[in-house]
Amino acid sequence: MKKISIVIPAHNEEGNVALVYEKIDAVFSGLSDYDFEIIFVNDGSRDRTQQKLEELSHQYEKVKFIEFSRNFGHQPAVKAGMDYAHGNAVISMDGDLQHPPELIPQMIRKWEEGYDIVFTVRKYPKEISMFKRKTSDFFYKILSKMSDVDLTKGGGSDFRLMDASAVEVMRNFNEDDLFLRGLTSWMGFKQTGIEFTANERVSGQSSYNLKKMITFAFTGITAFSVKPLYIAAYLGFLFSGISAVGYGIYVIYSFITKTEISGWASLIMTIVFFGGLQLIILGIIGIYLGKIFKQVKDRPNYIIKNKNF
Repeated sequence: MKKISIVIPAHNEEGNVALVYEKIDAVFSGLSDYDFEIIFVNDGSRDRTQQKLEELSHQYEKVKFIEFSRNFGHQPAVKAGMDYAHGNAVISMDGDLQHPPELIPQMIRKWEEGYDIVFTVRKYPKEISMFKRKTSDFFYKILSKMSDVDLTKGGGSDFRLMDASAVEVMRNFNEDDLFLRGLTSWMGFKQTGIEFTANERVSGQSSYNLKKMITFAFTGITAFSVKPLYIAAYLGFLFSGISAVGYGIYVIYSFITKTEISGWASLIMTIVFFGGLQLIILGIIGIYLGKIFKQVKDRPNYIIKNKNF
């Protein structure tokens, strides 16, 4: 009997964890050839999530939990679950039931067909705002164009199945800014995708706000591409050339026509424009330097406070 490990990050999910277990248990009741375990990773929850997990683990032996010492983020939580999962395959999914457990049998079938990684391509229901859909699609288009990572449109969901051999490779990664969606694509292996429609959150509120989305986008782009640095250099050459030619022509024209070069307004505009451009370029360089600074410290991606296995 093959064992499937299911990794579920949980941040303030006290109203969902029990329901998630029931849904997954119901799915595996129809899969007689497979055993399963659920590894919940409590990512610094401030509600009663940990208490609920401990109650579930006492009630069901298939429920395991890892409790972080603080909130380390969604990606380190997924990584921690994979580090401690020892199934023949590992499925990662969110704990708010937006990732339908009913898709698990289809993922397992694709795995049995010989695919090492079965990712999911998320389709948004009509109820989801146009802003959310467009920004998500835009991000993955930009990431694919600015790096060597080719993410299928909508395929950036963290709902995926990975064979134990691929999980073992993932365990060896020690990057500070984890972007597992990109790493999964970058790793290679034999992969295939399955489309699904995201469900509505059952309980609680998502902590994934616009600020976190933007931060996550910068993490993904800078983790797999140095093209922003090239863009900064190109912009420097471009605007330096424009300014040299443009102001050179202006100075020559003023000299020939003997018109006074009035300087205050144009000078201030020039300083402000190029000052802003320099700050942008320095900011891009600073992001990469910051990544190096954090990476050389070699701190762990997470700290475990408690676990029941």
